[in-house]
Amino acid sequence: MDLPKKDEANEKFIVKYRQQLYDLSEFMHKHPGGINTLKGLNRTDMTARFMKAPPHSDAAMYLMKEYKIDSNVAAHNTKQSFAGTDQQDTRQRPRETEDKNNNQLDESMEHLVDWSKAMLPQIANITNCYDEWVHKPVDRPLRLFGPWYLEMCTKTPWWLVPTFWIPVIFQCARQEFSSAWQDDSQLLVLTGYLLFGVLLWTLLEYTLHRWVFHVKLRSNSGPFLCTFHFMIHGLHHKVPFDPMRLVFPPLPGAVLATIIYTPLSYVLLHPRVVLSGALLGYLCYDMMHYYLHYGNPSARAFIHMKRYHFHHHFSHQTSGYGISSPLWDVVFNTRIRLRKLRYQLRWT
Repeated sequence: MDLPKKDEANEKFIVKYRQQLYDLSEFMHKHPGGINTLKGLNRTDMTARFMKAPPHSDAAMYLMKEYKIDSNVAAHNTKQSFAGTDQQDTRQRPRETEDKNNNQLDESMEHLVDWSKAMLPQIANITNCYDEWVHKPVDRPLRLFGPWYLEMCTKTPWWLVPTFWIPVIFQCARQEFSSAWQDDSQLLVLTGYLLFGVLLWTLLEYTLHRWVFHVKLRSNSGPFLCTFHFMIHGLHHKVPFDPMRLVFPPLPGAVLATIIYTPLSYVLLHPRVVLSGALLGYLCYDMMHYYLHYGNPSARAFIHMKRYHFHHHFSHQTSGYGISSPLWDVVFNTRIRLRKLRYQLRWT
C-alpha cells in the first residue's frame, strides 16, 4: 500500500505498519511515549522500528486500530510509495462489512455497542464481557446519556474545578485561621491539621481509585454494578483522551465531600481545617490529573508522573493507583517500576 498524495494528505502524519496505513495526526500529542519517539516516521514504513522498540501492551495495540486508514480509501488515493517499502509486499485487505451498530466488523470489540447512541444504557447488554471491553481504549467521542441536559452535566472543563473549589477551601479555613493569627502556637497547630487533611486526601484518593473505581468485575457482576462502574470511572479508561471528562464535576464532588466529611466532623479536631486540607489535596490531584493527560511537562518529576499514570492506563490497570502521590502505592506494594529512558520525552 502506497502513500497518499501529499496535497490530499494535507500534511497529515501518516505511517505504515505491516502493510496498513495509520493516520497519527490527532494522536501524536497524546502518544504516551511522547511525540519525539515518532520523529522521522512520517510517510515511512515504521514496522522495523516498531518491532525493535520496547513491547507495546495489548491496550496500546488495540488503541492503534482507531487510527487505521480504510484500505480501499487509501488505495484509491495513493500515488507514491513509502520510503524503504518493497512494492512487492504491498497488498490490500478486503473491505470489512458493517454490523447493526454501524461498526466495522473486525477483531475489535466495538461492534458490541453502538457509538452513535448513549452508551450508559448499553452497558447492561455487555456485562459478560464488560471488564475486558472497558479496558480496551479508543479515541472517539462518547455520549453517556441520551437527554442533552443530562449529558451536559457529565462534561466539565478543567477551569471549572478551581473556580468552584478555591472559594470553598478559603471559606472553610478562614474563620479558624483568622482567630489564631496572633497566636503562633495555635497557628502552627492549625497548619499541622491542614497538612494532615492533605495527607488524608492522598489516602482517600488511593482508596477510592483502587477499591471503588477499580472494583473487581466478573462476567456475572450484573448490569447495575457494571453500569455504576462505567459511570464513575470506566468511561475514563475507555476514552482516556476525552478532555471534558478528566476532572470530577463540582456538584457530585460536593455531595461526596459532604458524605465523607459529616461523620468525620464528629471525631476530628478542627474538622473544617482538615476539610480545607483535604479539598486542597483534591484540587491539586484533579489539576494534576488533567495536566498528566494533556500537559507537556519538562521537569523530570512531572515527566515521571505522566509516564507512571499512562502505564496505569495502558499496561498496569491493577497497580499504580496513586496520581498525586506514589506514597500509598509504595505502602500497599502496588507501585509501577518504570524503566529508565535514554532521552527526555516531550509532547509538543
